[in-house]
Formats: sequence, C-alpha cells, structure tokens
Amino acid sequence: MLISLPLAACSDETRLVVQSENGEHAFTVEVVDTPETRAQGLMYRQELADDAGMLFDFREERPVSFWMRNTYIPLDMLFIEADGTILNIHVNARPHDTTSIPSDGPVQFVLEIPGGRSDELGIAAGDTVEHPRITAAQ
Repeated sequence: MLISLPLAACSDETRLVVQSENGEHAFTVEVVDTPETRAQGLMYRQELADDAGMLFDFREERPVSFWMRNTYIPLDMLFIEADGTILNIHVNARPHDTTSIPSDGPVQFVLEIPGGRSDELGIAAGDTVEHPRITAAQ
C-alpha cells in the first residue's frame, strides 16, 4: 500500500540556492536520503511550486538513474556532484515515462524542480548548489 504525503509531512523543508551566471535562485526543498524515501520521490504529487523541489542525497558519489513512473508533473533533474557542482541537467522529464534518465557520471545529489525551471532561470551544468547537506559532504 502506497501513501502519498504532502511535501512538508515527509521531512523538514530547507533552503537550497543555485548559483548561476544569472544570480542566486532559491528553492525550498524536502531532503530524501533513505532507500524508501528516495524510491517514493515526487510520485503521486499533483503540483510543485515554482520555488520548491526535492533533494535526493545518496550519501556517496555514484552513477544514478531516475524514471518518471507514477509522477504526474514534469520535472527538471539536476545531477549534482558531492562538491555542489551540477554535472548535467535533464530538462522536462515527461510524466509517467519509464525511460531511464541516467546521471552520466558519479553524483551524490539530485535536485528535482518543476519542469522547465532550469531553462527559465538560466541554470546550467557547471553552476553550483548550496545546501547544508552538500556542505557537509565536502
């Protein structure tokens, strides 16, 4: 039995900042860091605010892969190295698509934000992400 919980109900929300050529872009994120919470991710969520997201912490750098099964909203996936550098971005992942979306290299974190936001804000590979979890990983 799967239970869908509101964003705030799963864990504390924290502030995350992406530093890009266009400036700072702040998001309020939920951190997921267990196999169970990472597997659930944003599945079954009907909406995600423009300044909200989910930060996946894998606790070590490794290649990872995502899919959009049971995910109702398009998402951008930012694949982030342990030092906070964005390795690559998958823009506008399609809802319900079961195609594998790989990190294309070892990462420790993945940030999911509303689909298209990285393009809207000018966020690109090579930009940096600031968050207490990322600082602790360095």
